[in-house]
Amino acid sequence: MSRTTRQRSALTELLERTPEFRSAQQLHALLGEQGESVSLATVYRNLSALAEAGEIDALAAPGGETRYRRCRRTEHHHHLVCRRCGRTVEVAESSVEQWATRTARRHGFTEVTHAIELHGICAACRAEG
Repeated sequence: MSRTTRQRSALTELLERTPEFRSAQQLHALLGEQGESVSLATVYRNLSALAEAGEIDALAAPGGETRYRRCRRTEHHHHLVCRRCGRTVEVAESSVEQWATRTARRHGFTEVTHAIELHGICAACRAEG
């Protein structure tokens, strides 16, 4: 097995065990704690490839940092994200999909993709004040 394959496998296994979205830097640090020798550039490259292949979700966090997670839903879905704690809920909403299809068709577009992220404050954070 090549070095790249071993590194990607280690990253993929870590993403399987990590329920929350994590940045490339956080994932790199976690791999290091596990004794995996993986450069940060390799982590970025593999995350990009996994996201492009649709194997993981990439979420642009407030402030511009991208975070990654292997989502539990296999169908197309969106995310509701707490701005304070980062808690993320996966949501599927057919009316959004229908609107995207109608809008694309009306403007003559095909092969349209989309990602919707809703940001707010979760109930737990509101309760904390």
